[in-house]
Amino acid sequence: MTNASPAPVATPTDLDESATMTVADALKIILANSYAVYLKTKNFHWHVSGPYFRDYHLLLDEQAAEILAVTDAIAERARKTGNRTLTSIGDIARHQTIIDNDAEIVTPQDMLAELRADNLHMVEAFRRAKEVADEAKDNATSGLIDTWTDEAERRAWFLFEASRPA
Repeated sequence: MTNASPAPVATPTDLDESATMTVADALKIILANSYAVYLKTKNFHWHVSGPYFRDYHLLLDEQAAEILAVTDAIAERARKTGNRTLTSIGDIARHQTIIDNDAEIVTPQDMLAELRADNLHMVEAFRRAKEVADEAKDNATSGLIDTWTDEAERRAWFLFEASRPA
């Protein structure tokens, strides 16, 4: 195995090669973060308990499915620009900026707060990636990022509202 960066794939594109590599690097971070938040959301979905179990269980399952659904679009966007994407769990760990939670017990309120913060962290990463895409004149990636940003903001909002006292 080698750690050398492979050459870009000869995918037809009119985008500048060095710019697409920068966009691909930003996409790797948001893809890794998406997997990290997906897994954390599923973990909390599996382990939530308490009086609001059903509501939280369903909310977290819905959000996990939404996050997982976007991963393919992120990876395919990198490939469409002639670049490579993540290849393994180790590759995800090297690129993620979301902190894992390995605690065996997390209160439902702490789960919601942590996932809210993680989704807002993803929003920040999306905004940085959008700046990179805009600088590269990669309007397709930039447009996709707008949708992903809106979805992450929506998840953060739902988590915030669900965690407010009655």
